Amino acid sequence: MSAPAAPGFDPDFLGVATPMPTLPGTDTVLLPYTHFATLHRPDRRLAAATAVAIDGATLRQLERSDDWRLDDRLPAGQQAGAELYADNDLDRGHLVRRQDPVWGGAAEAATAESDTFHYTNAAPQAAAFNQDKQTWGGLEDYLLDNAGDHDRRLVVFTGPVLADDDPEYRGVRIPRLFWKIGAFVVGGALGTTAYLLDQTPQLGDLAEPPAGDPPPLGPYRTFQVPVARIGELTGLDLGPLTAADRMPVPEPVPAALSERAVRLRSFADIRGL
Repeated sequence: MSAPAAPGFDPDFLGVATPMPTLPGTDTVLLPYTHFATLHRPDRRLAAATAVAIDGATLRQLERSDDWRLDDRLPAGQQAGAELYADNDLDRGHLVRRQDPVWGGAAEAATAESDTFHYTNAAPQAAAFNQDKQTWGGLEDYLLDNAGDHDRRLVVFTGPVLADDDPEYRGVRIPRLFWKIGAFVVGGALGTTAYLLDQTPQLGDLAEPPAGDPPPLGPYRTFQVPVARIGELTGLDLGPLTAADRMPVPEPVPAALSERAVRLRSFADIRGL
């Protein structure tokens, strides 16, 4: 089944610009779907970033279609398909959540739900990580409920950190870290917050922490980090998202942005909302 023609992600959805991130110096393919898009890295067979527009006022509840499939706009060898996830504890983890683009008219919402089941919107995640993400799992709902004064509209960018030393499994390097950026309007201006989650503890022998890195964050632990930190880790150009960061900046600013990570034990720990 081919991917339908779709308008993709609207960078003006909030009334202020939230363009799709780009990855300078690396070959990527932008794939539009209904209400979202993925920035695909053929060399890694995974998305480098995804962006979804969420209209909280018109969200619909639909049954799960669960029809995972390749996107025929790309060669099969450039996508991580069913063979990666067979007979192991790796889940096909949605990057754009199944529910997020499911809004608008009935047919439009159904197409959006189905579109989320393309393998180009999946990343390999340890089953325990994907199925019990605690704060991570409810983060978008929380952001949507606090999306300022713009009719509960929200834009969410999500992706894996595709590091050169990620462990390889069945020909695919498995990302250890995942990131998320929420974008919303507050008082007519763009605001953003960023989050980072580490699945290294759940990958077992598949992924040993890189030498010299800080210890793993631990299972299910979510950290709020500066938006700029996501750019540093991924190489993505995040455009206006970085300058709109609402995470308070301490004085003086630490030399290493990574020092500003704040562990989230509950949504009350989120800064800048």
